[in-house]
Amino acid sequence: MEEIRYVVNGPERGMQGRASVESFSEDEMRKVVGFHSTMPGYSPTPLASLPSLAKRLGLGSIHVKDESHRFGLKAFKVLGGCYAIAMHLAQKLGKDISELPFQVLTSDQVKQQLGDVTFATTTDGNHGRGVAWTARMLRQKAVVYMPKGSAVFRLEKIRGEGAQAEILDMNYDDAVRYTDQQAKKHGWVVVQDTAWEGYTDIPLWIMQGYGTMVVEALEQMKARGEERPTHVFIQAGVGSLAGAVQGVLRARFGQDAPKVVVVEASAAACYYESAVAGDGKPRAVGGDLFTLMAGLACGEVNIIGYEILRDYAAAFVSCPDYVAARGMRVLGNPLEGDQKVISGESGAVTTGLLAYLMDRPELKGLREALDLNESSRVLLFSTEGDTDPDRYRSVVWDGEFPTVGHLSRP
Repeated sequence: MEEIRYVVNGPERGMQGRASVESFSEDEMRKVVGFHSTMPGYSPTPLASLPSLAKRLGLGSIHVKDESHRFGLKAFKVLGGCYAIAMHLAQKLGKDISELPFQVLTSDQVKQQLGDVTFATTTDGNHGRGVAWTARMLRQKAVVYMPKGSAVFRLEKIRGEGAQAEILDMNYDDAVRYTDQQAKKHGWVVVQDTAWEGYTDIPLWIMQGYGTMVVEALEQMKARGEERPTHVFIQAGVGSLAGAVQGVLRARFGQDAPKVVVVEASAAACYYESAVAGDGKPRAVGGDLFTLMAGLACGEVNIIGYEILRDYAAAFVSCPDYVAARGMRVLGNPLEGDQKVISGESGAVTTGLLAYLMDRPELKGLREALDLNESSRVLLFSTEGDTDPDRYRSVVWDGEFPTVGHLSRP
């Protein structure tokens, strides 16, 4: 039986508290949200409240940011891809992003100035669809490569946005390298949230784009009379989203920032393995990276996100697939008085972990290390809806991945 594993972060694990979060300052986030607010169909996604679940688990409150409503694409990823593309084009046009609201960026005049541009990316589905959607809106082209094991349904959704897309016979990280090679060969612009040596601008812009989701959630909590969360559980693949969430929270609240718990799929737990090593250097996870949580099947860290999370995150948790499955069922079948959230496998793992964490005696050590109690205000991000409907039904209707696991602490 596969176990939930965790590491509580601290100086002995490489935590330094020195990584810069200036890119996620309130001034920067105003620019990001300002751009997103000009996009057709923009509105803040719902923040579901789960008071009955919070009471059952012994917590003060639980709020879930429901990204299944984002621009009709059922996932948050478009926030990053479209902002990065906009920033790239603004740079190319010699303008500030504030001068390029979406209606200007998609205008005939800008199209004539830019000419033809092809954007290329690697994705399990959600990010690639966001890039393809943005390229279509700009009347440009997109090429999308997907790792082996990707859902055909997601492939077809990307093609439906007008992109050239295919599933490769390689894992995510190798597919990223292949995309980069093809882009250099054909003169395409890579829009990838994985940062590496010499490729950091676009990944950082993607991370900033994700910040809109955090800003919205904080404003929504404040409107409900909760000044800020005490704990945030956030999923990580390459760590772009997790790094952005941590960055925004640290930039806004400083040392009073909520405790951030980074949650990964055990098949691709590069942040957990890096924390176990404890020398402040990132570790990669190889192999096929097969996991229910397709959006988290990434074995190599985003170097920008890694430094932020290494220096500020409270804990790193490696979760087997049954944890995500439980989260999907909990959110999709709420207790009386709670709001229902249709959450896909990568979106629900944090809810599944929280449910196990507060409910099972063998997880008491982690619970106490995080100081989770009846005063805790927990914020979760359901980053996708049922973007793979067949898999969603297999889990929620048919009970796929029913196993309950145990804790193992290194």
